Amino acid sequence: MNSAWISLLLAGLFEIGFTTALKLEQKNKNFVWLFLLCAIISFQFLSKAIETIPIGTAYAIWTGIGAVGTALVGMTFFRERMNPAKLALLGVMIAAIIGLKAIE
Repeated sequence: MNSAWISLLLAGLFEIGFTTALKLEQKNKNFVWLFLLCAIISFQFLSKAIETIPIGTAYAIWTGIGAVGTALVGMTFFRERMNPAKLALLGVMIAAIIGLKAIE
């Protein structure tokens, strides 16, 4: 995996960080700084990734990583509802992310 794809993966992971911080900020306003830090880092990595990876592909993968990761964080740490259908659809999203990487 080259550096653009690693940057894109890191951008997606920091997206999970900023969405999680946004949730935590609802109860403790001090998390706004974590939100801002993760958002800035995420966008920096995304910016680096789109120097090589087409913007449409990069954006789809970035949001996919963030969506799947945030859903898993919500189910794991915030006791959001988990059911087989939701898990199956998250699996479809993961397959789509892998598919986009594979064809690029």
